[in-house]
Amino acid sequence: MLLAIDCGNTNTVFSIWDGTRFLCTLRTSTHHSRTADAYFTWYSTLVSHYKIDVEITEVIISSTVPRVVFNLRIFADRFFGCRPLVVGKPDCLLPQIPRVDEGTQVGPDRLVNAVGAYDRHGGDLVVVDFGTATTFDVVDHDGAYVGGAIAPGVNLSLEALHQAAAALPHVDISKPQRVVGTNTVACMQSGVFWGYVGLVREICARIKAERERPMQIISTGGLAPLFQQTEALFDAFEDDLTMHGLTVIHRYNKENN
Repeated sequence: MLLAIDCGNTNTVFSIWDGTRFLCTLRTSTHHSRTADAYFTWYSTLVSHYKIDVEITEVIISSTVPRVVFNLRIFADRFFGCRPLVVGKPDCLLPQIPRVDEGTQVGPDRLVNAVGAYDRHGGDLVVVDFGTATTFDVVDHDGAYVGGAIAPGVNLSLEALHQAAAALPHVDISKPQRVVGTNTVACMQSGVFWGYVGLVREICARIKAERERPMQIISTGGLAPLFQQTEALFDAFEDDLTMHGLTVIHRYNKENN
């Protein structure tokens, strides 16, 4: 049984894959100081709660926070007796080598998203991931990651407004009923929501123009459903894209090692 772990800047997700489907998905906040024992205490408690009785024999990790990988490696070795496969390390093979500037280190999450999206939708894609940052990842016709764009995340932008302007409150993102707000909260929500709609539409349009070919726009990430309902920005939404990509990379390594 495979345990797939995706560690992002804000949250860390554990999913158990039985070869055909995910049996459960567990989520916790990301802390670089969390020990292997703390991971196992949290993990085993939730697995027991969901009455999942399986033996984990393999682990794959994608982490945008390098400092947590050490403890996750210990977690896999100590409690499951296996050496985890870590995306971005030399021993972890990808179906296609990224075509980027020499010496560039691409975030593991972006590589995994590209692999997962290509497996489900084929090539010529733009993957828009609404995470701590809003990323745009371009997948070529053969599945290779070929670059993209990075913008501040939606919640990060709202928090920056709140922190930098004393008179502006902390607000949650939502689709406003009108563009013209009649109070401070409505004005902030309108500016951020419609600003990001414009950002996504413009960047995707420019990518398509630069690539000079039809491209599908795939969304993923926590806030993707909110934007998915707006003005047909995306061709498809994938709520488990990163986890699916991890299973594809794991399978590819088993078949080619």
